[in-house]
Amino acid sequence: MSLKAVLFNFNGVIINDDSIHEQLIKQILIEENLTLKKGEYQQVCLGKCDRSCVRELLASRGRVKSEDDLTVLLNRKAAMYALEVEKIEKLPLYAGLDDLIFKVRSRNLKLGLVSDAIRKEISLVLERAQLAEYFKVIVAGDDIATTKPKPDGYLLAVERLNQEYTDLNLQACECLVIEDTPAGIQAAKRAGMQVLGVANTYPFHMLQRCCNWTVDYLTDLELERVEEVFSHHKRQ
Repeated sequence: MSLKAVLFNFNGVIINDDSIHEQLIKQILIEENLTLKKGEYQQVCLGKCDRSCVRELLASRGRVKSEDDLTVLLNRKAAMYALEVEKIEKLPLYAGLDDLIFKVRSRNLKLGLVSDAIRKEISLVLERAQLAEYFKVIVAGDDIATTKPKPDGYLLAVERLNQEYTDLNLQACECLVIEDTPAGIQAAKRAGMQVLGVANTYPFHMLQRCCNWTVDYLTDLELERVEEVFSHHKRQ
């Protein structure tokens, strides 16, 4: 087994935008004549897609929305997200991201992105950050019916990488996933992938229990050592 691809989560790995999402979810609830309680966003929404987050917040208040109505709310949130991102002079990207992408590419490893965020939000940030050209394969929340911790997004990424690079012959066990939440880590593990947890959203000790590798920051990732572990498994 050799390492062939590195798959990134988006929110919490590429961009530190939780505060933006929390404010927009709060705004969505206000428009429904509801309020977001202190700490509720962190408890209910971290590691979940917007649809699950909003559905759960509304249901806990006795509100039930059809999927079409939820889509209307989420499209409104996406439009507001775009406006908020445009206001930011310097995007809150995580330190070490550019260097890590350079290392991945210089070692001829393929890049992919798997997120429960909607494609509009992902594309907007990647274009703004001038990173879009590096992520030929993106699996977004609107590409699949399930969300993390289901493995479908990561399995679809393998399919799409093989379609993009026809001679790659990629298997799930040849992927390293970079995740920041228990749900994302579980999804990657269920897909048969090895996982590096980065303590951007949850504490190091919590991620360490369930990841193959754990770092405090992206800058701490020693890609060469990870490759050696993959190669060692191959020799065995």
